[in-house]
Amino acid sequence: MDLDQILFSGWADVLRTVVMGVGGYGLMILTLRASGKRTLAKLNAFDLVVTVALGSTLATILLSKDVALAEGWAAILTLVACQYAVAFASVRSRRVARAVRSEPALLLRDGEPLPEAMRRERVTREELETVVRAQAGAEIEDVAAVVLESDGSFSVMKPGDGFATAGLNDAPLQGRGSEA
Repeated sequence: MDLDQILFSGWADVLRTVVMGVGGYGLMILTLRASGKRTLAKLNAFDLVVTVALGSTLATILLSKDVALAEGWAAILTLVACQYAVAFASVRSRRVARAVRSEPALLLRDGEPLPEAMRRERVTREELETVVRAQAGAEIEDVAAVVLESDGSFSVMKPGDGFATAGLNDAPLQGRGSEA
């Protein structure tokens, strides 16, 4: 293959990419609008997987000559339908909800890291310190709580954040056993 073929293989390929892009993107917009904001909410690991898979599917539709537009549409619709079904079932069944969504984990309380919870969630002290510095501009000792949320993000609460820390005593957080 020569340099000309690498840089430009012909107008037919360019036109195919444009048609596939408009078709795939258009269906993605319609499908996501119809399925609601929850589809891209990334509230748990399953949501993140679906979001990444949708992006990967759209890229494949755009660039792979082996995938017809109808096949790409079927893939997008299948992913969104699966996500919708899991979210629907999660709202109606605690068992399904527990299977697809992890509970938040309390990693630090009143400036004290909770080693057992950190070990269980595979978070090092250095990572905890990085999160605290990035979100609170403080040291670990100056923080009321750090929670590893269900979606993998961290919430850092400073002392005096009454709204933020009020629910920690009642929340079903992991890591609150003998170490809390």
